Amino acid sequence: MIDLATTDSDTSSAYRVAIISDTHGSVNSQILHAISGCEQIVHAGDICGAHVLSLLNELCTQVTAVAGNNDVPGLWAEIETQIVAALPEVTQLELPGGILAIEHGHLHGMHKPDHASLRAAHPEARAIVYGHTHIMLVDEQQSPWVVNPGAAGATRTNGGPSCLILSIENDHWDFEMLRFENEVAA
Repeated sequence: MIDLATTDSDTSSAYRVAIISDTHGSVNSQILHAISGCEQIVHAGDICGAHVLSLLNELCTQVTAVAGNNDVPGLWAEIETQIVAALPEVTQLELPGGILAIEHGHLHGMHKPDHASLRAAHPEARAIVYGHTHIMLVDEQQSPWVVNPGAAGATRTNGGPSCLILSIENDHWDFEMLRFENEVAA
């Protein structure tokens, strides 16, 4: 795990994909700073409001998001029903070196999504992103890899808000794990 406060910014020519999840209506400002400048942003669900998607679109023109178990009409503002209803449950990105599959994960085990089930659902992927548990992890023990960015908001951050940055150079993929201090409410 890398603390961004002690890490120099990446000056390589790597293609960078920010991976976040479980914002629950709020994105930590340190996360926003860390993911600015990435070529793509992935949100693995439990967005909980169109304002979060707008904020991400201000940072990057390529934002890919999937619906989490809290991203359903009735839980979002009524005027956002069309936006939340349009979110896919599962999607894929074709990136240099492979496919990144994205889903929230709750359909593979409500309390602890099963990595074997995720792998069986996405055998063509190089890596699978899921959220839901709010616990950051990078499981590269089997193929496809299974990764979870943890929670990027203020809800159940398990040690502080977190995200992943996928850096791709040629066909080499590297996941950087970033965790931050919880923000103090004013």
